[in-house]
Amino acid sequence: MEEASRIGARSFAVIKGFNFFIYGAIAIYSSFFPLYLKSIGVSSLQIGLLLAGEPFISILANPFWGYLSDRWNHTKRVLLLLLIGNLVVMQSVFLQSSYTLLFALMLAYFFFQSPLFSQSNSLILDAIEHTGKRFGEFRLWGSLGWALMAAAAGPVLSLLGIGRFWVMYSAIVLISIGIALALPRGHVRSKESKLPGGYAAIFANKSFAAFLLIGVLISIPNGMNTTFMPIYMSELGGKEGLIGLSAFLTSIFEIPVFLLFDRLLPKNRRTMILCLGAVSLLYALRWLLMSLASSPYEVVCIQILNSITFGGYYYIGTQLTTMLIPRQYRSSGQALYALSWGGLSGIAAGVLGGWIFQNLGAVAMYRLGTLLAVLGAACFAAMFVWLRRTGIRTEAEE
Repeated sequence: MEEASRIGARSFAVIKGFNFFIYGAIAIYSSFFPLYLKSIGVSSLQIGLLLAGEPFISILANPFWGYLSDRWNHTKRVLLLLLIGNLVVMQSVFLQSSYTLLFALMLAYFFFQSPLFSQSNSLILDAIEHTGKRFGEFRLWGSLGWALMAAAAGPVLSLLGIGRFWVMYSAIVLISIGIALALPRGHVRSKESKLPGGYAAIFANKSFAAFLLIGVLISIPNGMNTTFMPIYMSELGGKEGLIGLSAFLTSIFEIPVFLLFDRLLPKNRRTMILCLGAVSLLYALRWLLMSLASSPYEVVCIQILNSITFGGYYYIGTQLTTMLIPRQYRSSGQALYALSWGGLSGIAAGVLGGWIFQNLGAVAMYRLGTLLAVLGAACFAAMFVWLRRTGIRTEAEE
């Protein structure tokens, strides 16, 4: 018994370390890869086109890897494949000077990169089931890795030079692969327990389908803000250092939010839906304040709300997906949740947000975000009433 407890504690520590480094790696990529591309002569328009491929590829990648994880019954193996593919493809990216090949390789990179977080969440939820552990105490290590790696990467790259960005990124991914080798497999689900129908069975769940559709409404303005907030800050007079500080603050304050939800969030669908409605209203307030901002310092302060809005929605949505989807399809469910949040909405955010930002300005973009968030809150309120009337309970609530 003591041996089992010791091994369990070691596995939990490995999961925390793994989250720290994979979130840190993606933080370094998202913060500095555009600067690297700029340094090798890629134009701003070409950079935008390169990075716009991610939401398109995630539409294919998230369901594919989620299905493979459930099919193999081995999330750890999928995570290792994703990381190895990530590293190999990115090395090829660093060696390329042809824009056409660069574009093709970036699409391949997104195929391995975009499902990392949803599959990591699936592994966490499998590992902690029936242990008394909470999701937030593991996910907060991802926020910590994102904040600290993003903050540390700037000074390190100032010494190395942006041309050696590949050294830092590759080192962090290699460390992640090394840690992944020690990850637990998670709960093994017997093949007899598999339910028929695959994705058709998942979408037949009306509660989950409604949750995904409403989530698209909420995530579109969040995606627009992620893409265009740095430009908005720059137009208001903000410098690169202030933008970096904003990125640090949005991540570091997610940690107490995750701990708070671990302690206080009840495990039933109706309460979670009600909480998502409240978070949606906070999103509406956030976008309204952004439309009224007159200085970059105000934007930095408003961005701190990200810890409650994105952090709260991410946490509750991940837990709600687990409750709504049978355990046999947990990886697929998390993949679909990630797809609704980053894939479909990412495309809409890039196209719609880009057109509005260019033709009508940032204020109009954020006012639209306010309306979408209010609409999402109203939809969650209607869903709460519907669940209360039906009175249906999931297996996890019984």
